[in-house]
Amino acid sequence: MSVRGKRRRGVLLAVTGLVAVLVAGGCSAGDSDNRQGSAAEAPAGGGADQRDQAAPGEAGAGAPDLRIDQRSIIYTGTMQVQVDDVERAARDAIAAVDAAGGFVGGDQRRSESADARAELGLRVPAAKFTAVVDELAKLGRQQRREVHTQDVTEETVDLDARITSQRARVESARRLLNRATSTSELVNLENELGRREADLASLEAKKRRLADLTALSTITVTFVGKDASTEAEPTEIGFLVGLRGGWDVFVASVTVLLTVLGALLPWLVAVGVPVVLLVRVLRRRRRTPPAGPMPMPPPASPGGPTAPPQVPATRSAP
Repeated sequence: MSVRGKRRRGVLLAVTGLVAVLVAGGCSAGDSDNRQGSAAEAPAGGGADQRDQAAPGEAGAGAPDLRIDQRSIIYTGTMQVQVDDVERAARDAIAAVDAAGGFVGGDQRRSESADARAELGLRVPAAKFTAVVDELAKLGRQQRREVHTQDVTEETVDLDARITSQRARVESARRLLNRATSTSELVNLENELGRREADLASLEAKKRRLADLTALSTITVTFVGKDASTEAEPTEIGFLVGLRGGWDVFVASVTVLLTVLGALLPWLVAVGVPVVLLVRVLRRRRRTPPAGPMPMPPPASPGGPTAPPQVPATRSAP
């Protein structure tokens, strides 16, 4: 090979190597750019995904828990408050209930100055139950408070399901009644429809009752005067206590016996006296001998002395 050919071959090899180097550099730069772009986009996409994943958790953490509010709970409370003026405390309690949107369900009062007492049955909205109870306690000196709750959520849900099912049964009976062709079928379907409607009315009445109890809570408050004895008396024991109790029982028993005797005495006089007289008459008749002919004296023997006639012995009367 000539020198010129060798040079051309060397130039071609050099050009080919340079082109290969340039192509390799361009590919590596493109790959690095793609990797950088993917890396730059990945955090953005990942951040969006993370925000999407975190959003439900944050929303669940920030949203209020409505499970308690959605439950059906019946609140009932009883309390006793000692006040200086029972009548004024009763009026203030009624005013507080009216302000809360409730009403008075019962009112019993005893206005004796020594032992004044007022018992009020109050119905207040369930949401204001605690506030009204605290306000009533501030009217005097609270002596007793009892609050009871009853969760009737399951019963309410069960009633809703039964009412829905019963309504469907009523509608089915009505459709069958419209298609009745004979008198006997018409009578049977009317009776069945009446029973189903009665069951539906009973379920709806129970639902209304539960709704009323859950919507309006009941508070029974008793106001007593300052002179009223509210503490339980201690139990007394001992010989004298037993003796006093036995004497009381004895006196009570004697009183009962005298009462019974007084009730029976008119009957004893009205019935007993005739019975006694009758018994005495019967006894006299038994003791009196029967009346008979007088005995004849024996005949006298001839030539002998005559025997004196026998005189019958007289019998004294009893």
